[in-house]
Amino acid sequence: MVKLAAKCILAGDPAVGKTALAQIFRSDGAHFQKSYTLTTGMDLVVKTVPVPDTGDSVELFIFDSAGKELFSEMLDKLWESPNVLCLVYDVTSEQSFNNCSKWLEKARAQAPGTSLPGVLVGNKTDLVGRRAVDSAEARAWALGQGLECFETSVKEMENFEAPFHCLAKQFHQLYREKVEVFQALA
Repeated sequence: MVKLAAKCILAGDPAVGKTALAQIFRSDGAHFQKSYTLTTGMDLVVKTVPVPDTGDSVELFIFDSAGKELFSEMLDKLWESPNVLCLVYDVTSEQSFNNCSKWLEKARAQAPGTSLPGVLVGNKTDLVGRRAVDSAEARAWALGQGLECFETSVKEMENFEAPFHCLAKQFHQLYREKVEVFQALA
């Protein structure tokens, strides 16, 4: 039984639901706050995620960072050496989806020379009549970037765990690959 620790960057535009996603995940769906104040800087959420069929687990250190451009210079230090990325957009805001490429580039710049596993999460699927981003378009973009794609409604507590379980699995897979390389060298 191995317990790994992974630094997870939670990135995306302001008001896409990053903090709500992190908080509902931490509380196992028990706590949805109806109103949030703008994240200034960064909040840290820590949660251990079991990796299915292994007995191992990954402790995710989720860095919930401000989406405002005003705080972007501070992010460089806070985002240093990430292990996984959770990129969040609002399905009712095409602009938040379009800005994902900027957030992805910024995150990958913090992990040069390594592949940064990650997920793209479309949040606020409960606002059906206001959807502006097509699921297929988001999925195609995510796959083109090497990201897994999820949609969630934090408000309705739908699918909020899946992205983090995927990240834990991705990180565990990287660990297994490194172990195999070391074993081959021995």
